[in-house]
Amino acid sequence: MVITGLEKFAARVPDKLKKKRLGVLCHAPSITRDFRHITDIIAKSDECSLGAVFGPQHGLFGETQDNMIEWEGYVDKRLNVPVYSLYGLHRKPTADMLSTIDALVVDIQDAGARLYTYIWTVKHCMEACTEAGIPVWVLDRPNPVGLLGCDGPVLKEEYYTFVGGASIPLCHSMTPAEMAVWIKEKHIPDCDLHVIGMDNWRRNSLYSDTGLPWVLPSPNLPTLSSAVVYSGMVLMEALNLSEGRGTTTPFELFGAPWLNAGLLVTELHSAKLPGCAFRVHNYIPTFNKYANELCGGVQIHITDPALYKPVQTALHILDAVIRITGPGVMKFNPPPYEYEEILMPFDILSGDNKMRIHLENRAPVKTETERWNDEISFFLQEFRSIQLYK
Repeated sequence: MVITGLEKFAARVPDKLKKKRLGVLCHAPSITRDFRHITDIIAKSDECSLGAVFGPQHGLFGETQDNMIEWEGYVDKRLNVPVYSLYGLHRKPTADMLSTIDALVVDIQDAGARLYTYIWTVKHCMEACTEAGIPVWVLDRPNPVGLLGCDGPVLKEEYYTFVGGASIPLCHSMTPAEMAVWIKEKHIPDCDLHVIGMDNWRRNSLYSDTGLPWVLPSPNLPTLSSAVVYSGMVLMEALNLSEGRGTTTPFELFGAPWLNAGLLVTELHSAKLPGCAFRVHNYIPTFNKYANELCGGVQIHITDPALYKPVQTALHILDAVIRITGPGVMKFNPPPYEYEEILMPFDILSGDNKMRIHLENRAPVKTETERWNDEISFFLQEFRSIQLYK
C-alpha cells in the first residue's frame, strides 16, 4: 500500500512547519485515501494554520473544462482564506500573495507527461518563494504511469514554455517531487526545497497498483486508461485532428470528419505496435474541435501497458494518417497555444521541431525514435543522481 506525502504530513506535521502559516498549492486530487482534502487537514490542524490557497490550471476543483480557460481567485468563506489563481492574470505568485504565509506546501497530482502544466506552476512558485525567502515543501504523489518508462524527445531549452520548463522526456516517469528536485538542481539552486516522499511506491507500477483513489487530475483525464495514452495522444492538440475532447473518452478516441477510420485501423494493425490495439469508433464531439460534426474515429485499447510506448505509438499513428490521406490533409496548427505566440504548438509539445520536420519530410519512424533513445539515455544518466524511488 502506497503512503503519499500528504498522508505522512497528516500523520505528523514536520517540526519546521509547526506554528507556521502555510500556503498550499493544490487541486482536486490533493486528498488522502479516506478522501480528506489538504486544505481541510491544515485548516483543522492544531499545529499549523492555513494562510492562503493557490490553484493551477483547471481551477481548484477541476471547474474549467478545456485548455486556455482562465479563472480568477476569490475568498473561500468557509476556510476564511484567499484562493489565488495561477492560471489567469498571474501564473507566478506575487509578493502580495505570499505575504501571509511562512512556507508553501505543494500537493499536486501529475499525469506523467512533461507538457502537463501543473509542474511548471510549481516551478513558478519555487522561483517566487526563492525570491521571497520562503521554503517550499513538496508532498509527493505517484507518477500514475511510471510503468511506461521514458518515451519521446527530451525538451530543448529554446523550446521552454508553460508546457515545458526543463529538459526531460515527453513521457518522463518522474514523480512531482523528483521533478521539483530536478528543477532546483538545474534552474533554481537557491530554492529552500523540502520533500516528504512516499512509502512503498515503485516506478514500475501503474496508479491502479497503489491502492489510492483515482481523482481526475484534469477534466479530460477521467480514467487511468486516458492517462496511459495521454503523453502521446496529446500531440493531437497541435493538429487538425480531434483528440477526443468533447467525448467521454478523450485521448483514447481520436479522429476527424475527413479521416477514413477503417483504412487507418488496417494500416495500424499491419504495424503490429506493441501493447495496444485499434478499433473503428466514430463519434460526434459536443465541444472543442469539430463540435457537432461526425468524425471518422479510432479508439486505442491498451492490451499490455508494460509494452506500450505512448509517444512512439502516437508517431506511428500520425505517420499512418499522412500515408492514407496524402500530404497536406493533416495540418499542424499555428500559434498561439498556451501563452506561446511564436513557436509552433506541435514543437513545444513534442520538445523541438525535429518530430514535425520528420513527419513533413516522410522520414522513417525508426530514425526519429532512435534519436529519442539517445536523448533518453543521457537524461537517465543525470536523473539517477536525484531519483527518489527504485
